[in-house]
Amino acid sequence: MELESYKKLFLGHLSDKIEVKEPVNLYEPIYYILNIGGKRLRPVMCLLSCDIFGGKVETALDAALAIEMFHNFSLIHDDIMDAAPLRRGNVTVHNKWNLNTGILSGDALLVWAQQLLESYEGKTYKALNTLFTKTALEVCEGQQYDFDFETTFNVNVNQYIAMITQKTAVLVAASLKFGAIIAGASDKDSKNIYNYGLNLGIAFQLQDDYLDIYAEEDFGKQKAGDIIENKKTFLFLKTLELANEEDKEKLIRLYSTKEYSEGKIESVITLFDTYKIPLLIELKIQKYTAMAIQNIENLTVSQNKKSSLVSFANRLMERKI
Repeated sequence: MELESYKKLFLGHLSDKIEVKEPVNLYEPIYYILNIGGKRLRPVMCLLSCDIFGGKVETALDAALAIEMFHNFSLIHDDIMDAAPLRRGNVTVHNKWNLNTGILSGDALLVWAQQLLESYEGKTYKALNTLFTKTALEVCEGQQYDFDFETTFNVNVNQYIAMITQKTAVLVAASLKFGAIIAGASDKDSKNIYNYGLNLGIAFQLQDDYLDIYAEEDFGKQKAGDIIENKKTFLFLKTLELANEEDKEKLIRLYSTKEYSEGKIESVITLFDTYKIPLLIELKIQKYTAMAIQNIENLTVSQNKKSSLVSFANRLMERKI
């Protein structure tokens, strides 16, 4: 199937399953967050993986919806923690309603996601539920590390990679493994498709860090937002690692204020460029993308199916999905 077909199938399932019911103040925010857009990458990955391993795609729809629900639960709570005013260009749940509603509706999304997995039976249910709870806890751990990093400069590149692995990549990996489990793939294939998603998720987040500063196109985000918000991304941490004492002190000083300044942005980018950070992050992106491709080569599926996964990875990294 084409990727758009997976997305269309998923959106139809979403429409069938999600409605506003009583109590309205609990379910209306859930309906809202699930219907304000998004690329639906994770549910599409779940359906793609099920198809790749010869499963009936329709059987993976509840699992795909569970993943999307969990993802949106995490977004609602992230927005509360970040005091974010907008999500996908729309008012965040806690601002449109209130803080308590955001917390409660987010919690309900998490429970509903897990409840959807009960449509599967026996070993399939156990495998899905075990992976779901493992992933959910890892995402929470990643979010905590990200939150901790905001108040310290005592962070290194390896810690950052570990954080984005948990906060972002594990859910990508789990989405793919969900599809494999439902299709009845072997343990070896399930592990390789998981690692494919893990490496691809890391590469994607690192590329996101790069594009935030250096994108030539408009990706719908505030230019240099990570610098403005003092986000300790790979670019910042690698510069801190390589810089001489004078430049290190300058970079820390620049990241010690949240006041918007074009001068600050220009100064930080100059430091990134001085230490060739754009090249270093591109090499790191290539490394993790290559590792993802190697995971594909280890799958026991046809070459055509391997090519489909390579194509998916390339389109994802080119931001064409």
